[in-house]
Amino acid sequence: METHVVDHPLVAHKLTVLRDVRTDSPTFRRLADELVTLLAYEATRDVRITDVTVETPLATARGVRLARPAPLVVPILRAGLGMLDGMTRLLPTAEVGFLGMIRDEGTLTAQTYATRLPEDLSGRQCYVLDPMLATGGTLAAAIQLLFDRGAQDVTALCLLAAPEGLAHLDKTFAGTGKPVRVVTAALDSHLNEQGFIVPGLGDAGDRLYGVV
Repeated sequence: METHVVDHPLVAHKLTVLRDVRTDSPTFRRLADELVTLLAYEATRDVRITDVTVETPLATARGVRLARPAPLVVPILRAGLGMLDGMTRLLPTAEVGFLGMIRDEGTLTAQTYATRLPEDLSGRQCYVLDPMLATGGTLAAAIQLLFDRGAQDVTALCLLAAPEGLAHLDKTFAGTGKPVRVVTAALDSHLNEQGFIVPGLGDAGDRLYGVV
């Protein structure tokens, strides 16, 4: 498994404001959207392309276009929805699937409650959107589901990651030969007893949409 922590002043600035407890939900949503676009730039470096030739006003020019089948973007509901616009802004031709998963706060295990994905993902490059990589259970289950349906490789975009979550993903997919990559704005210190990332930014879903 590969982990890429994006080192850029704009990423660090936006993440700092997201962490601030005084940041209101409208500002949080806007900055999360902007931050995801920056992460998406790094996450799509290996997106498949195909060579093409186009006509400019003066001559022919060689270039590239995204290859088929189109990449699949999969936000994990509900917090992952707050990352979707930022991702598709950079990758507008991608298709979008949805995966509803929730972490049992008692056992910290992931449960799936909704799936809206193609049954056959053979040859597809998939990008999973999940703001917080904490214990890693939810993200590991989501990635495994995509591989079970034939995905070629999976890249996860996370605003924050904890060492425990990365270790869980690494252990889950070690030796499987399945290409997994995590792109995140920061690797934080640890998880607390409730399974939240420290220092973190709180519950991403609540901060995006309010407490419901």
